[in-house]
Amino acid sequence: MHNWLRKNPSVRTIRVAAADLNGVARGKRIPTRFADKVAIEGTRFPFSVLNLDIWGEDIDDSPLVFEQGDRDGVLRPTERGFMPMPWLDAPSALLPIWMFHDDGRPYAGDPRHALDAVLQRFRARGLTPVCAMELEFFLIDDSGRKLQVPPSPRSGKRRKGADTLSIRALDQFDQFFTDLYDACEEMDIPADTAISEAGLGQFEINMMHCDDALRAADDAWLFKMLVRGVARKHGFAASFMAKPYADYPGSGLHTHFSVLDAEGRNVFDNGGPEGTDTLRHAVAGCLAAMPGSALVFAPHANSFDRIVPGSHAPTGVSWAYENRTSAIRIPSGSPVARRIEHRVSGGDVNPYLMLAAVLGAAIGGIEDGAEPPAPITGNAYDADLPQMPTDWASAIDAFETDAQIARIFAPELIRNMVMTKRQELHYMEDLDTDERVEIYLDTV
Repeated sequence: MHNWLRKNPSVRTIRVAAADLNGVARGKRIPTRFADKVAIEGTRFPFSVLNLDIWGEDIDDSPLVFEQGDRDGVLRPTERGFMPMPWLDAPSALLPIWMFHDDGRPYAGDPRHALDAVLQRFRARGLTPVCAMELEFFLIDDSGRKLQVPPSPRSGKRRKGADTLSIRALDQFDQFFTDLYDACEEMDIPADTAISEAGLGQFEINMMHCDDALRAADDAWLFKMLVRGVARKHGFAASFMAKPYADYPGSGLHTHFSVLDAEGRNVFDNGGPEGTDTLRHAVAGCLAAMPGSALVFAPHANSFDRIVPGSHAPTGVSWAYENRTSAIRIPSGSPVARRIEHRVSGGDVNPYLMLAAVLGAAIGGIEDGAEPPAPITGNAYDADLPQMPTDWASAIDAFETDAQIARIFAPELIRNMVMTKRQELHYMEDLDTDERVEIYLDTV
C-alpha cells in the first residue's frame, strides 16, 4: 500500500479528483484497498467530464460527447500525492489527478495542463515565476430565505455591518479559523495571514509565496474546497462567489508574482522602486491580454456584479505603482521583492485557468519586449481607460476571438470554455438572482 496510507491506517476510502473548467472537483470514491492500483495506473473517465457546465450537465453538441463516442481519458496522480480530507467525519484521503490521452499526451482541455503549458514557456527562457494568492470569501448562514452572516459561536450575535481588519470579527469565529488552519497544516496548504474584510462576514486568507506555480494553483483549488467543507462542519456556508450581497463589496482573488532567473535573482528588481524593463514588458503583456481574459477572471453570471466602478474591483485596463484602484498594481517595499499584483479576478475563478491567463500574458509580454502605456496616478475609476468587457456575453465573445488568448490557451480549451459558458448563459437567463446565488454558493 502507498506509504502515506500505510502511515494513516484509519483511512478507509479515497477520493480521486480533477478540476473541471469551472474548478469543480470531478472524480470517484474508491476503497483504500485499491489505492495502489490507482496510484500506479491512474483511473479513467470521459474527457467530457472536465467540460461539464455549472450544473454538472454535458455541453449540448460538444464534440467530446456523442461525436467522439464519449471516449475515456486516463487520469494520473499529480505530484501532490495523497492527502487528508479534514472536513469529512470519516477518515478519508484525496488524490488529486489530471487527464492524459492513452498515448501519454496531456489532455489540452484540462485546466491544470493549461497552466503547465504556460510554465514550459518560462522554463524555456530559464525563468521561474513565484506566486502568491489572496483569497477572499464570505461566511454565510444560508439556512433561511435570506442570506445573512452566521451568528457568532461566542456571543450568539450577528455582525450588522462591515468590520475591516477587525480582530473582534476574527475572534467571533475563532474555532472555525483554528480548525481551518489546523486542516491547512494537515493538507500542507501554506495559509498565512487572515483578516476580516469590508463585506458582511467577509474574510481574506493569504497564501505564502511559492516558486512552483502549479503547486500554488493546487493550493488555491484545495483551499477553496477545504474552506467550504470546514464551514459546513461548523454549521454554516463559506462561499467564494464574486458577489453574494448586492450592498457589499464582492470577493476577489488577487495574485502577486515575481520571476526568478536561473541564478535565483528577481528579474523585476533593478534596485529601485520602478522595477526593470522586464517588469514593464510583463505588465504590458498582462494589459494586452486583460480584455480577452475577462471570461477567466469573471467566469460566471454573478461575477459581473462585482466588476463595477467604485467597488474595489478594477473596470479599466491600467497599471500603477502602489494604487489599489488600478488593475495591475506594483507594490512598494524592498526592491528584492519587487512584484506585480494582478487585481482583476473574483474569488469564483478556477485557479489553474486564472494563473495560466496571468502568467501566460506576462510571458507573452516578456517574449515580445512589449512596452506598456504610462502608469496612471489617482483614481482609476475617474480616468479615461480602455475598459474590460462589462457583461458575460461580451466576455465570452472576447475570449473566443482574442489573439492574446490564442497564444495562452490551446484551441480545444478555448472551444470547450466558450461552449460551456454559452450554455450556462442561455440557462441562467431564465433564473432570478436568488436562484443564481443558490447555484453558485457552494460550487465556485
